Amino acid sequence: MNNTDSPVQDPSQQDLYGYVPDRAVCIIFVALFSISAAVHLAEAIYFRMSWLFATAVFAGVAEILGWSARLWSSYSPFAQDPYIMQLTVTIIAPSPLVAALFILFGRISERLGEHYGRLTAMWYSIIFLTCDIISLVTQGVGGGIAGSSIGDQSQVDLGGNIMLAGIIFQLASITVFVLLMSEYFLRYLTDRPIRKAQKDPNAEEAYIPARGATTPKMRLMIVCVLAMTFFLIIRSVYRMIELIDGFNGKIIQTEIYFNIFDGAMVVCAIYTLNVLHPGWLLERVYHQTAVSLREISPSGSPRASLLSLNLKGGAARVNMGEAE
Repeated sequence: MNNTDSPVQDPSQQDLYGYVPDRAVCIIFVALFSISAAVHLAEAIYFRMSWLFATAVFAGVAEILGWSARLWSSYSPFAQDPYIMQLTVTIIAPSPLVAALFILFGRISERLGEHYGRLTAMWYSIIFLTCDIISLVTQGVGGGIAGSSIGDQSQVDLGGNIMLAGIIFQLASITVFVLLMSEYFLRYLTDRPIRKAQKDPNAEEAYIPARGATTPKMRLMIVCVLAMTFFLIIRSVYRMIELIDGFNGKIIQTEIYFNIFDGAMVVCAIYTLNVLHPGWLLERVYHQTAVSLREISPSGSPRASLLSLNLKGGAARVNMGEAE
C-alpha cells in the first residue's frame, strides 16, 4: 500500500533564493569588488587617509564576502550557510560607503565655508555617522535573525522587519542629508551664508569665514559626492521595496533586480570614489596662494581691497588694506 502523505521538507532542502544564483554574474561581481577594494587600499596607504580603511576598503571587502557567498550558493543552492552569509553581509556592506559620503561632504563644506550650512563639518560627520552605525547594526541584526531562522516563518518575518527598519532609517538619514546638502550648495552659489561674519572689534585684524573657491578639482569632488549619493539612494530604495514585498515576494526572488539595483549600484558608487578620489581632489586644496577679492562700498562703487586669505580649517584671517 502506497503512502500518499507528502513528507515534511527538510529546511536545509528548501528553495532559499527562489532561483539559483548565476555563477558567471557572481564571479564578475567578486572580481569587480576585489579590484576596487585593492585599489582603495593602495590609495588609502599612498595618500595616508586612514579613514578610508573603515569606509571604502571595508565596504569592498564586505561585498567580496557577500558575493562569494552567492557564488558558493551557485554550487550549493540548498546550503543554508552561504545563504545566511550573503543575506546578512550584502545588506550591510554599502553602509561604510554611506559613511564615506558623509565624511566627504563634511570636508567639502569645511573648504568652501562651513557658514553656508546648517551644521559644521564636525557635526555633519558626528550626526550622520551615528545614524549610519545605527542602521548598519539594525540591518545586521535583522539579517542574522532572518537567515538563522529558516523554517520558522515568524522569526524570518521578524528579521525581515528589523532589516526593513534599518533600511528605512538609513534612507531617511540620507534624505535629510541630501536636503541639507542641497541647501548648502544653493546658499554657497548665491553667497547667502546662514551665519554672518564675526569680527573682533578689539583686534587689528578681522576674522571672517572664507568663501572657498570651486576649483576644477573641487568641482570633480562635488560630482563624486552627488553621483555616489544617487547610486546609494537607488540601492536603498530597491532594498526597501524588496523587504516590504517580503521574503516570498516576486522582487526578492527575481535575481536580475538584485544584480542591477543592488550589485551594480554599489559597484558604480565604489568605483566613482576610486576614480574621483579625495586624495588628489581634496587634500591639497589648502596649498593655494592668497586670493585677491574685491569689496563693494556701501555706495555701490567698487573699492579695491586686498584680502590675504590664509585658508585653514574653513576660516580665513583677513588683512585689509586700501589699494593704491
